[in-house]
This record gives sequence, structure tokens and C-alpha cells, in this order.
Amino acid sequence: MDEAVEKFIRHLSTELNLSKNTVDAYTRDIAQFLNYSYRLKKQLQDIDYRLIRNYLGFLQKQGYSRKSMARKLSSIKSFYRFLQSQGYSSKNPADIVSAPKIEKKLPKFLKKDAIDELLSAPDVSNPLGLRDRAILEMLYATGIRVGELIGLNLNSIDYEKLEVKVFGKGRKERIIPIHRAAADAIRDYLKDGRKALVRQEGRMRAVTTALFVNSKGGRLTAHGIRYILSRYIKAVGLSKGISPHSIRHSFATHLLEAGADLRYVQELLGHVDLSSTQVYTHLSRARLRDIYMRSHPRA
Repeated sequence: MDEAVEKFIRHLSTELNLSKNTVDAYTRDIAQFLNYSYRLKKQLQDIDYRLIRNYLGFLQKQGYSRKSMARKLSSIKSFYRFLQSQGYSSKNPADIVSAPKIEKKLPKFLKKDAIDELLSAPDVSNPLGLRDRAILEMLYATGIRVGELIGLNLNSIDYEKLEVKVFGKGRKERIIPIHRAAADAIRDYLKDGRKALVRQEGRMRAVTTALFVNSKGGRLTAHGIRYILSRYIKAVGLSKGISPHSIRHSFATHLLEAGADLRYVQELLGHVDLSSTQVYTHLSRARLRDIYMRSHPRA
């Protein structure tokens, strides 16, 4: 069994090319499920759909959210599909187990004037401010995830075509257009910001191809991006619930409100399934209802 688990983990990282965080999540989910099964003295061949349903009930009693339970069930289903393909199991007992229904929460987003205020917050008279302005402009110009942002390199941007090459989940590549203001912010950062950050006492620090670097000259981390954004959110007095993902939501919502096609927005966001993008139509409809109620003479 341990051999099957190890092969599954290798399959996720080498063949599916999933990120380390995703592979770690699968590993934890499968380990937790197998530990539960072993405590009940159930081996691989003994596991059926009833045990999996009982496991979901156990998770619920432990206080796990429906979203977490659904993710863990998805991990189990993926694991069993792999076991079938490798001949370890003749069936997938998780196939007939339904995931808990998850209420779709509308993502938080910023209005356009709040975005403008946030983008103007960094002090561009110093290297860190130039970097931070470029980061904020890039997030709103492209709607990319934090993990995609920190993965950008110096050669990721085509300034002539005004495009950025992004590697999303599963290392899938996509090309996203950027506007001139974002490109100019990147250029200013590269000219007067990044060079200062990768130098120390007249000596170049360790060479890095990263587009966005920290104060020590190394590649910025996701934690670093969130910390930077939290400072500016506080500075301009925005809600504490705003995150880098809120800028991504704002990007999608503003495009749809301006009439962009849903499938175009799906492509920009890197969503495999259109249903992942459709949540933004609810935001746009809510906005339209608000405009209607405030504007119609009879409303």
C-alpha cells in the first residue's frame, strides 16, 4: 500500500506536473483517509463506499467545512482512479459518493475608484515603492494569481506586443495582454527599482531571473506579496477582508461589467471549467440590479 501511495504522489508531481502545494495537499488528504481506514482495521481491498461516507461524517463531526470535505473526497477519487489504472484496485468505491453541496459565496471585489486609490498608494520615489506599484498594476492588469505573479521572470513580458507569459496551475502556459500603464510601471521599476534592490554596497547580489525581488534581492514569495498588499490596504483604509485574490476578482468583475465575453474572461483567468468563471456573472447581475433600482424612475 505504501508503494501505491508513493507512486501516486510521484504521478502527481512528475506526470501531472502539479505544484508542490497541491501535491502536499493530496498527500495529507490520502494519509488522513488511510489512517482512518487502518484504525478501523480496513485494508485497501476492504474499503467500500459506505466506509467513505462514514469518513465524510467523521470529518463533519471534526468540524471540517463542506469545502474541505469535498476537496478530500476529490483526492480520494483521484487516488482510486490511479489505483485502478495501475492494477491495485478493480473498482473505485468513491465514484458513487456524492460531495457535500457547497454554497457559492460571491468573492469580494473593489470598485474602480478603490482600485485607483490602491494603485496610487505606493511612494514611487524609492525602489520599493516602484516595485510595489508595478506589482499592484500587474495584478489588476492581468488578474493573475499570486503564485503566478511570483513566478514571473525578466523575460516573461513582451513590451512590444504588450503581453505577459504566465504559467498557471499544472504549469499550463497562457498569454495575457497588458495595458500601457502596467507596462510603464514595470519599466520604471526595472530602471530605477530592481537594480537598486539587487545591489549591495556596489556589489551584485546572487543572480536571479525573478521579475519581482525582495529587499535582499531574492525572488519575492507569496507571503511577501500578501504582506505588501496588506500594508497598502491599511494605508488607504480598505476592508481587512481584501486580499490579492480580491484584485483578481475585481479584474474579472470590471471586465464583465464593461461587456467582456464570459469565455474571454475564462481564458484570461486560466479557468479550465467555465463554471469557475460563472460566479462573476452573479456579481455583474447584482451590480446591474443595483444600478436599475437606483436609476429607473419607477424603481
